[in-house]
Amino acid sequence: MKNEYEHIVHTFRPVFDANSRVLILGTMPSPKSRENGFYYGHPQNRFWPVLCRVLNEPLCGDNAGKTAMLLRRRIALWDVLQGCDIVGGSDASIKNPVANDILPILQRADIRAIFTTGRRAFELYNRLILPQTRREAICLPSPSPANCAVKTKTLVEEYGKIAKYL
Repeated sequence: MKNEYEHIVHTFRPVFDANSRVLILGTMPSPKSRENGFYYGHPQNRFWPVLCRVLNEPLCGDNAGKTAMLLRRRIALWDVLQGCDIVGGSDASIKNPVANDILPILQRADIRAIFTTGRRAFELYNRLILPQTRREAICLPSPSPANCAVKTKTLVEEYGKIAKYL
């Protein structure tokens, strides 16, 4: 991993449609996610296995399958940040954050709950986006491999909160 800051601009489109009921927000795509062209693309990230377990869905291998599953299950997915300076994939290193505009999602879909995948995404949401949306977010534990202190069983329990809003 590089030990220097790199300016990253988010290039993934949000996944959502008019039927979306839950919005899940991360911080920024990791280097592996950017390489793979989709959210939570690091092979050791537990986001997809945990979400599929919570929803009782088979694990989707490709990005098109993941997108289809999200839309079928009424889940919108994006990130809090449109750009930032960051060292590798370390959310703790984020400087100069610029927020994504999530208002178009909230205007086009009946979003009943907003979740963040980790404390840093929650902090950035509260600081940069909450003043515009006035919609509280619920903080879920990060599924990142760097957050190995949180066991998969705990992630499944916490991410299970999503189901009541679908």
